[in-house]
Amino acid sequence: MPDETYPSGATVLVVDDAPPNVKLLRLILKDAGYRVLEATSGPEALATLRRDKPDIMVLDVRMPGMTGYQVCREVRDDPEFAALPVIMVTALSLPEERLAGVEAGATDFISKPFNKKELLARVRASLAL
Repeated sequence: MPDETYPSGATVLVVDDAPPNVKLLRLILKDAGYRVLEATSGPEALATLRRDKPDIMVLDVRMPGMTGYQVCREVRDDPEFAALPVIMVTALSLPEERLAGVEAGATDFISKPFNKKELLARVRASLAL
Protein backbone atom coordinates (compact mmCIF):
# COMPACT_ATOMS: atom_id res chain seq x y z
CA MET A 1 0.00 0.00 0.00
CA PRO A 2 1.47 3.42 -0.94
CA ASP A 3 2.63 5.73 1.82
CA GLU A 4 -0.11 8.38 2.17
CA THR A 5 2.37 10.95 3.51
CA TYR A 6 3.31 11.84 -0.08
CA PRO A 7 0.81 12.02 -2.90
CA SER A 8 1.85 9.17 -5.16
CA GLY A 9 2.74 10.36 -8.60
CA ALA A 10 2.36 14.09 -7.90
CA THR A 11 4.47 16.16 -10.27
CA VAL A 12 6.32 19.26 -9.06
CA LEU A 13 7.62 21.89 -11.48
CA VAL A 14 10.72 23.53 -9.96
CA VAL A 15 11.57 26.94 -11.46
CA ASP A 16 14.85 28.64 -10.53
CA ASP A 17 17.62 30.25 -12.59
CA ALA A 18 20.33 28.95 -10.20
CA PRO A 19 21.36 25.33 -10.99
CA PRO A 20 22.44 24.56 -7.38
CA ASN A 21 18.95 25.52 -6.13
CA VAL A 22 17.27 23.38 -8.79
CA LYS A 23 19.52 20.44 -7.89
CA LEU A 24 18.79 20.75 -4.16
CA LEU A 25 15.03 21.02 -4.70
CA ARG A 26 15.11 18.09 -7.14
CA LEU A 27 16.98 15.87 -4.64
CA ILE A 28 14.65 16.71 -1.75
CA LEU A 29 11.45 16.29 -3.77
CA LYS A 30 12.52 13.11 -5.61
CA ASP A 31 13.66 11.58 -2.33
CA ALA A 32 10.15 12.28 -0.99
CA GLY A 33 8.56 10.45 -3.92
CA TYR A 34 7.60 13.31 -6.21
CA ARG A 35 8.16 13.44 -9.96
CA VAL A 36 10.19 16.60 -10.65
CA LEU A 37 10.20 18.80 -13.76
CA GLU A 38 12.66 21.68 -14.07
CA ALA A 39 12.74 25.08 -15.70
CA THR A 40 15.38 27.80 -15.44
CA SER A 41 13.36 30.79 -16.69
CA GLY A 42 9.83 32.16 -16.71
CA PRO A 43 9.13 31.42 -20.39
CA GLU A 44 10.51 27.88 -20.00
CA ALA A 45 8.34 27.39 -16.89
CA LEU A 46 5.18 28.44 -18.76
CA ALA A 47 6.01 26.17 -21.72
CA THR A 48 6.68 23.23 -19.37
CA LEU A 49 3.48 23.96 -17.45
CA ARG A 50 1.35 23.86 -20.60
CA ARG A 51 3.11 20.79 -22.01
CA ASP A 52 3.40 18.59 -18.89
CA LYS A 53 0.62 19.92 -16.61
CA PRO A 54 2.33 19.47 -13.21
CA ASP A 55 0.33 19.28 -9.98
CA ILE A 56 2.22 22.12 -8.25
CA MET A 57 4.92 24.72 -8.99
CA VAL A 58 7.81 25.77 -6.74
CA LEU A 59 8.82 29.14 -8.18
CA ASP A 60 11.79 31.40 -7.46
CA VAL A 61 10.87 35.08 -7.14
CA ARG A 62 14.13 36.59 -8.42
CA MET A 63 14.93 35.53 -11.98
CA PRO A 64 16.37 37.56 -14.84
CA GLY A 65 13.98 38.59 -17.57
CA MET A 66 10.65 37.33 -16.27
CA THR A 67 10.24 37.40 -12.47
CA GLY A 68 8.43 34.78 -10.43
CA TYR A 69 5.65 37.33 -9.84
CA GLN A 70 5.13 37.70 -13.60
CA VAL A 71 5.09 33.92 -14.06
CA CYS A 72 2.57 33.53 -11.23
CA ARG A 73 0.28 36.21 -12.71
CA GLU A 74 0.35 34.47 -16.12
CA VAL A 75 -0.48 31.15 -14.45
CA ARG A 76 -3.42 32.75 -12.60
CA ASP A 77 -4.68 34.39 -15.82
CA ASP A 78 -4.87 31.00 -17.58
CA PRO A 79 -8.22 29.32 -16.71
CA GLU A 80 -6.63 25.86 -17.06
CA PHE A 81 -4.07 26.62 -14.33
CA ALA A 82 -5.85 29.24 -12.21
CA ALA A 83 -6.11 26.81 -9.26
CA LEU A 84 -2.57 25.38 -9.58
CA PRO A 85 -0.73 25.60 -6.24
CA VAL A 86 2.26 27.95 -6.60
CA ILE A 87 4.83 28.11 -3.79
CA MET A 88 7.15 31.08 -4.18
CA VAL A 89 10.73 30.77 -2.98
CA THR A 90 12.40 33.99 -1.89
CA ALA A 91 15.64 35.00 -0.20
CA LEU A 92 13.83 38.08 0.97
CA SER A 93 11.54 37.92 3.98
CA LEU A 94 10.34 41.50 3.60
CA PRO A 95 6.56 41.96 4.02
CA GLU A 96 6.48 43.83 0.67
CA GLU A 97 7.90 40.77 -1.11
CA ARG A 98 5.24 38.50 0.37
CA LEU A 99 2.51 41.03 -0.39
CA ALA A 100 3.65 41.20 -4.02
CA GLY A 101 3.53 37.39 -4.13
CA VAL A 102 0.03 37.26 -2.65
CA GLU A 103 -1.10 39.89 -5.17
CA ALA A 104 0.41 37.79 -7.97
CA GLY A 105 -1.58 34.77 -6.75
CA ALA A 106 0.96 32.71 -4.78
CA THR A 107 -0.47 29.89 -2.69
CA ASP A 108 2.41 29.87 -0.17
CA PHE A 109 5.99 31.03 0.45
CA ILE A 110 9.28 29.48 1.49
CA SER A 111 12.26 31.61 2.48
CA LYS A 112 15.82 30.75 1.43
CA PRO A 113 17.70 29.02 2.79
CA PHE A 114 14.79 26.64 3.20
CA ASN A 115 14.35 23.80 5.61
CA LYS A 116 13.76 20.39 3.98
CA LYS A 117 10.90 19.47 6.35
CA GLU A 118 9.24 22.85 5.87
CA LEU A 119 9.50 22.56 2.08
CA LEU A 120 7.89 19.11 2.08
CA ALA A 121 5.19 20.17 4.55
CA ARG A 122 4.28 23.20 2.43
CA VAL A 123 4.20 21.14 -0.78
CA ARG A 124 1.94 18.54 0.90
CA ALA A 125 -0.37 21.21 2.35
CA SER A 126 -0.63 23.06 -0.98
CA LEU A 127 -1.44 19.84 -2.85
CA ALA A 128 -4.11 19.00 -0.26
CA LEU A 129 -5.94 22.28 -0.95
